[in-house]
Amino acid sequence: MSGFDEGAVFYSDQQFVSVGLAEDAVNLTKQQALTKFGEFIRTFQIDNKSSSFPYADQLAKSSQRLRVDLAHLAHPVYGAPDLASALTENPADFLPLFEAAAKAEAQRIRSLAEDGSEPDVADVQVMLHKSSPAGHAAHTLSMRDIKPESYVSKLVMVPGIITAASRPKHKATYITIQCRQCGHSQRLACRPGVGGVTIPRQCGASTVPGQASNTCGMDPYLVLPSRAECIDQQSLKMQERPEDVPTGDLPRSMMCLVDRGLVGSVSPGTRVTAVGILSIYQSKEAGKARDRAGGVAIRQSYLRIVGFQEDVINGDSSRKPTFSLEEEQEFKEFAAQPGAMDRIFARIAPNIFGHADIKRAIAALLFGGARKRMPDGTYRRGDINVLLLGDPSTAKSQFLKFASKTAPIAVYTSGKGSSAAGLTASVIRDPSSREFYLEGGAMVLADGGVVCIDEFDKMRPEDRVAIHEAMEQQTISIAKAGITTMLRSRTSVLAAANPPSGRYDDMKSAQENIDLQSTILSRFDLIFIVKDERSMARDKMIAQHVLGVHRAAGGRPEVDEEEVREEEFLKRYIEYVRASCSPRITDSAARLLANEYVDLRGEAQRAAGAEGADVPAIPITVRQLEAIVRVSEALAKMGLQAVAGETHVRAALELFKASTMDAVKSGLMDTLVFSEEQRAEVHRVEEQIKRRVAIGSFVSERKLLDELSRVGFNENLVRKGLLYLQSNGDFEYRRERRLVHRMR
Repeated sequence: MSGFDEGAVFYSDQQFVSVGLAEDAVNLTKQQALTKFGEFIRTFQIDNKSSSFPYADQLAKSSQRLRVDLAHLAHPVYGAPDLASALTENPADFLPLFEAAAKAEAQRIRSLAEDGSEPDVADVQVMLHKSSPAGHAAHTLSMRDIKPESYVSKLVMVPGIITAASRPKHKATYITIQCRQCGHSQRLACRPGVGGVTIPRQCGASTVPGQASNTCGMDPYLVLPSRAECIDQQSLKMQERPEDVPTGDLPRSMMCLVDRGLVGSVSPGTRVTAVGILSIYQSKEAGKARDRAGGVAIRQSYLRIVGFQEDVINGDSSRKPTFSLEEEQEFKEFAAQPGAMDRIFARIAPNIFGHADIKRAIAALLFGGARKRMPDGTYRRGDINVLLLGDPSTAKSQFLKFASKTAPIAVYTSGKGSSAAGLTASVIRDPSSREFYLEGGAMVLADGGVVCIDEFDKMRPEDRVAIHEAMEQQTISIAKAGITTMLRSRTSVLAAANPPSGRYDDMKSAQENIDLQSTILSRFDLIFIVKDERSMARDKMIAQHVLGVHRAAGGRPEVDEEEVREEEFLKRYIEYVRASCSPRITDSAARLLANEYVDLRGEAQRAAGAEGADVPAIPITVRQLEAIVRVSEALAKMGLQAVAGETHVRAALELFKASTMDAVKSGLMDTLVFSEEQRAEVHRVEEQIKRRVAIGSFVSERKLLDELSRVGFNENLVRKGLLYLQSNGDFEYRRERRLVHRMR
């Protein structure tokens, strides 16, 4: 397969038919293609009534690159369908012709604009993309659908996420070789992509008529580096999007190459749809296995990118999702209806019973607040972070699964199986070139979306510290192996955790139940304590709901189709709102919020004093003030409103009090309210415990419970007495609560 993507190789029609090409495309000669490409650039108009020529105008502004829409080229009236077909089926031959025609047109435009001699115009890079999914130009494929027998050397479009980018290198396009004996020199063209060039084994001067036989010997040529022509080239690693990976499968990845103006245009974490030529090459590992059976025939596939669907040169503003006029009208009608916010809340995890506050918080997280740019160039994050902490079997993981399925961009991971490098970014050494390159983690891949982290409490403390910067500043700084850079991580974090003892213990203080550092807790905008409340009426309702969900699953197809439509509508609505709506808080709402914030700070301090602590378990800081602002903006976004008023601020305050403030005040002192009889019982239990345990000694908790049970005390009452003594500092637990140590 050597030479499959050889540049500057052309053919004439010699009684053969190329499979897959249209008849007009087969009959195109080099000169005809050049002429037609030049005519397309010069005369194409989107509408014949307009006076603009988009591609000629592009060349007039910048003569180094030309971004061409394949849908325009394939247009049956204004375009050139035969050129589009030829470019799709044989891009290695026709793309250089397109660039040569673009250079000729750029030179013509410059010569018309200036007097005198014709200007020297640099080579023009043609970047391809496709605005309309219709048409046959360029096949859109997932990485799992790429079949080498059908698409090798064809133009394809592959969506994915850039996970790694190498350092730019210099790739020779032409080299000059010189014979060391006679001085004969010649210029050789290098194959594009990873292809090289074959240097002749014998001197070419000996083939001149009238000369003697070859006297220069074998391999006489030397490469002259000073006369080589080079371009920039960069290798990328593109991975399947998480939402495209089937459940249980590993995401596939593919090597990609970009050159010239596309070098450095994308960073790890960028979601792109690459337009490129599917090519193959022989890897070094396959070359080493040449002597083994089948080693010669093994080839690796890669994508030689010639453009991106997104305008990566002009930055983020061009990467916004597109919506049809009908969709926009439907979204605006939905937002204008009364009760639109309640309808959105009802669509959040409908299979989960209750937890209305958590559903409102997840809705606010999915819509997000408004990202703001400060006058000094810094940014204030608009993404909302939510922590669910509490008992098992309270649907915490199901909320995370729903958010990862509904958010336009989402990555789901588990705390036990995640490391600091896997969440942020890592520096990897390339096994072939031995160079270091950067590979983004989950927080980078979910840029612009949601990261769901289950089992957050099982993470190692040093791994949790690694995401501090990503959660607040929304950047990830790397300074490893000579690579110093900063990656963007504009994500919301939805985390679920269990207390240290597995269940939320009402007999403990909030500080003991929430075993997380205040540095990470302050970065969560809303913190929910999820308890498995024991109530006969509630248990019966939950049981009926769960059984109803199981019975209805897969029952009526029309119901399932309606649910799918509602999920898809919610997903597209969230995408539309995040792209088009950025509300700001009003002055009256700001004054209301300032007064409430002062009251919340005082309330948290009083709750901490009641537990005998200097600071509350969950700190109430300026970050929490900004959190209420973000939640207010998210609630305003749900109705496509330009400002967040007092109504939104009051709803956000109500949600904040039901979550974070409730967590601040939860714990021992709220639950240990004894009657006089219970208080007398606890005092008797305390006396019996102190009589059996000497100061400074250790005793098994199980042994103590058994002894007091034999003399007539209730086991639960004994446990309450031990916890009360522990809260007073008389006793402490050791060895995972198996031993009791009396301190005084």
